[in-house]
Amino acid sequence: MAVATSFAGCPCISGPVNASPALRWFLFSNFGASKICPEMLKSGMSLKLQDRSPAIGRFFPMQCSYNVDDSTKTVTVNIGGTGYGYVMPAKRVGFSLTASVEYRPDFQIAGDDIYIWGKLNRVVQGPNFQLGYVENPVVDVMANVTPFGNIANFLGNQVVAGMLSQGFTVVYNEDTGKEFTLGTILPPAKPHRPFDVTSTSYLTFANEVIEVNAQQRDYLGPFEIVEAGQSLFLKISTEGAPVDVMIVDKGTGDAWREAYQTGKPLGPPMGPVQAGGPLQPGTVDSRRYPLRPGLYYVVIDNTSAAGLVSPPVNILNPLGGTAARVSYLAQLVE
Repeated sequence: MAVATSFAGCPCISGPVNASPALRWFLFSNFGASKICPEMLKSGMSLKLQDRSPAIGRFFPMQCSYNVDDSTKTVTVNIGGTGYGYVMPAKRVGFSLTASVEYRPDFQIAGDDIYIWGKLNRVVQGPNFQLGYVENPVVDVMANVTPFGNIANFLGNQVVAGMLSQGFTVVYNEDTGKEFTLGTILPPAKPHRPFDVTSTSYLTFANEVIEVNAQQRDYLGPFEIVEAGQSLFLKISTEGAPVDVMIVDKGTGDAWREAYQTGKPLGPPMGPVQAGGPLQPGTVDSRRYPLRPGLYYVVIDNTSAAGLVSPPVNILNPLGGTAARVSYLAQLVE
């Protein structure tokens, strides 16, 4: 991205780069490959059944390494981490995952945008999916008995492996940040997003739709405030249930998330809430949160164990309660 950005918008350079696969591979292998792991380890990755469906969970890479093969012009990425998802009848589940995936990377400069593709070449190993905490005790007891045993296969083989097999596209713009989507999209197409950011010059962290069921949470980010004077801008709305929006630092968020995905009793964060508040359905809340330099989670809480609101009882589903469908945009603002 860093090298290609200097070429963006200049036909005299972008033309030869786009026309030469050998030059693009040279640039990627020498300047881009080393950025893969730092980028992957920055924040969580949403888990979706389909590209335009709301996220049902999140995977947080914690280990990452890569290998470049000049003879095949491929890069192998080795990742490991933990996460959580929501699948009926198990409800909330925690898991760990390792995988090694070989991608055939490429990119194209299109005006001020750079389209970076990771096209699947082969799955080298895994995904090795280990189911941990299962919220529904009946499913937990019968985790290895059909049909309950297919929950791990569903999350590991369908959701996660499905993400890996689609490859990915990153559309990068120096002014507005990067957009990630599964699969391959070509210029000038852009990923589907709930909020239009084409008229803003803010760096976009995330722009997606999530579903947070009753007595559940989602830990968005973490997002980085780089310098003093910067703010986290959130534009957020919810349908269905009201939710609490809580911003916590990474240390607090990591401990809180670990307790959540390993099945500890639901409770408030293990540290101070930096900012946030309740969000009612039918409203769009847009505001800046001035924060000190550092990494911060934005926690969307639909539980009665933290925050100021509690999930309403759903008459049609008294055991499950009401889910919240949340659209959010997170940006870095000077």
